[in-house]
Amino acid sequence: MGGADCNSTDFGADCNSTDFGAAAYWDARYSSPSTGGKGRGGFFDWYQAYPALRPILRACVPTSSRVLMLGCGNSLLSEDMVKDGYEDIANMDISSVVIEQMKEKHMDIPQLTYMQMDVRDMSLFADGSFDCVIDKGTLDAMMCGDDAPHGASRMLEEVARITRPGGIYMLITYGAPKERLTLLNQARCRWNVELYIMPATPEYQLKRSNGASHASMEKVKLTVDGQLPPDYVFKDPESNFVYVSYKSDTASENNSIVGGQGETTTSE
Repeated sequence: MGGADCNSTDFGADCNSTDFGAAAYWDARYSSPSTGGKGRGGFFDWYQAYPALRPILRACVPTSSRVLMLGCGNSLLSEDMVKDGYEDIANMDISSVVIEQMKEKHMDIPQLTYMQMDVRDMSLFADGSFDCVIDKGTLDAMMCGDDAPHGASRMLEEVARITRPGGIYMLITYGAPKERLTLLNQARCRWNVELYIMPATPEYQLKRSNGASHASMEKVKLTVDGQLPPDYVFKDPESNFVYVSYKSDTASENNSIVGGQGETTTSE
């Protein structure tokens, strides 16, 4: 299979034998109480929960934005965003099982809609439908699929199509720039990319949940060819990468990778 890129500890050793791009796998997972019911009250968040992501979301995505959550699973991220003022979040997942579960759990939250869909074909959505597309681990799962990296490329072309000019694709991933920016370059649009690095150890998460002022994500200036500086040292080897990719008004076969200045973003 084409999943050599899948090195996330969250997906585990099964990545070598499991098609994480298949609906059957996720239907079975969400039907099982041992895996579908992890987290807070039957919910589970891959990588990062809303308190950790709130500073960057509030800085980059106005609450009035139309947001699409790719591969929503049974994450609480969308619900937490609505509680914090976000007004319109569409949620999609390849698993009909989890979509029905989430529809039932959130039937009283009109700001949230749910639909079963494959990220490789989102033809239900018109071009430029969304101000922001959020991806927390979905591209990583696609890179473990039987059709990787072709399926991942199809997914990113669809993401580029449904994001409005000036809109954002926010990717939270374990994939380093040399892998993820290569994929972004294949999407048929121009992205201006900012990179943030967020430690992911339990110790760091505990500090953030306790509101520690020094719990921060780091904004890293990429090199001219869109890579990490050669002297960059990770504070946490298990760090998550957060790519905030702005869609240019100009379509292009080549992307414009623009790195942000080195700084930190702290929790409020």
